[in-house]
Amino acid sequence: MTTPVLQSRLPAVGTTVFTRMSQLAAEHQAVNLGQGFPDFDCDPALVGLVSEAMRAGHNQYPMMAGVPALRAAIAAKIAALYGRRYDVASEITVTTGASQAIQSAILASVHPGDEVIVIEPAYDCYLPAIALAGGVAVPVAMQIGAAGYSVPWAAVAAAVGPRTRMVVINSPHNPTGAILRSADLEALARIVDGTGILILSDEVYEHMVFDGEQHASVASEPRLAERAFVISSFGKTYHVTGWKVGYVAAPAALMDEFRKVHQYNVFTVNTPMQHGIAAYMADPRPYLGLPAFYQRKRDLFRTGLANSRFELLPCDGTYFQCVRYGAISNLPDAQFAAWLTAEAKVAAIPVSAFYSQPTESGVVRFCFAKQDATLASALERLARL
Repeated sequence: MTTPVLQSRLPAVGTTVFTRMSQLAAEHQAVNLGQGFPDFDCDPALVGLVSEAMRAGHNQYPMMAGVPALRAAIAAKIAALYGRRYDVASEITVTTGASQAIQSAILASVHPGDEVIVIEPAYDCYLPAIALAGGVAVPVAMQIGAAGYSVPWAAVAAAVGPRTRMVVINSPHNPTGAILRSADLEALARIVDGTGILILSDEVYEHMVFDGEQHASVASEPRLAERAFVISSFGKTYHVTGWKVGYVAAPAALMDEFRKVHQYNVFTVNTPMQHGIAAYMADPRPYLGLPAFYQRKRDLFRTGLANSRFELLPCDGTYFQCVRYGAISNLPDAQFAAWLTAEAKVAAIPVSAFYSQPTESGVVRFCFAKQDATLASALERLARL
């Protein structure tokens, strides 16, 4: 018998660059600073709270939108940090990580032929979600100057057309480490004011903003919040990326449509982990202390490369450091990343992988969410180049 031919819904999608570089790192026994996850454990107290929830019998389906205690904790955090009060019952939904939240928000909002403006370089899950919804991605490239990467809002405004349904933004920004500030939110608000355009705001690195800056959440700008899906991730905040628990906050009318997709996409999310995270959130110090925790690692990494031949680009947030390598090699960035992994034994991600069309950047991204010993080993190897 012959297996029927399946027409791909995502014909342009193959194995992700993160998987390829991690495989290459394993083959060459390289220090993996490519894929963005910590190599250290989370707080044992959080694991204990999840275990307690299991022993307490919280092992069956929770409510579709999420455990009420966790939704209440999320709403309280957003209100305390950003000043917007989301209704616990109708405006907060717990998701299977941020990626599911992003895909469900796009599937709930974007119809065939609708256009979605995406700021590039962009995290790789945006474009497949738009394609699955039948939408058309409209990329707008970030500018890069002495102050690092920034969004050219005039170009975003020029990209808006009659079919524009959504603008996707990400701050702090993966892969560049740039952040949006209040002036950026004001510029975006002026663009969408008086339109039916929605905002998808990917804020998974919200607690990793450095040098005394404050995270400019879309939730803090009423003109944007009224039309926005605001998404974050406990995996990033609590060093548990494998748990895949995130959330979305949105006005009730948007959330009603989001939940229609959510209930048939994943239905609901791991019950004991929701209870454990809800209890852990009673103490805000773990996420309030995160900027200092990761700024120390950023500074350690940047100091280690300060006298190298890499050119450090600004890093205002996230746990990623982008560098130019032109003084070392003239290889395209994908080839340079492969060479770096095989020869220097340190894995990085080529920034060109974050563009929808071939765009040579001459920049690679390192992840510094690693133990100090891991970073020291990588820095010793990189300093030789």
